[in-house]
Amino acid sequence: MNRRNTTTRKTLGQVVICLGCCCGRVDKGHPEAPVDWLKDQWRKRALPKKIHLTISGCLGPCDASNVVLLLFGDSPVWLGGLDRFEQYEAIADWATACGAEDSILPLPHSLEPFRMERFHSIAVPMEA
Repeated sequence: MNRRNTTTRKTLGQVVICLGCCCGRVDKGHPEAPVDWLKDQWRKRALPKKIHLTISGCLGPCDASNVVLLLFGDSPVWLGGLDRFEQYEAIADWATACGAEDSILPLPHSLEPFRMERFHSIAVPMEA
């Protein structure tokens, strides 16, 4: 009998950084997202065990620069227009605090102005 050792990891959520067709593209006039710094911070702070960091392609309509999606529970939070290093630092600090508390904490006040709605309509199946 071949048995695999499996481990269960409780993950709190995921932080998705969009580097799609417009977001974070310096060639399109947007400030560069500090992706390498974020990856380094996630390793240093041991966040991958609790909160995944994903670098993604396009996350949807490209109507905002530097989009970040926070997937925690049933309520995804979209942030857009992040153009300063301090904003990404606030995300890393918030993720670290969530990991330490083993629960989702309120979003820092400094990031609240960057909340955005990505999709304004609910998908409805098409009739045949």
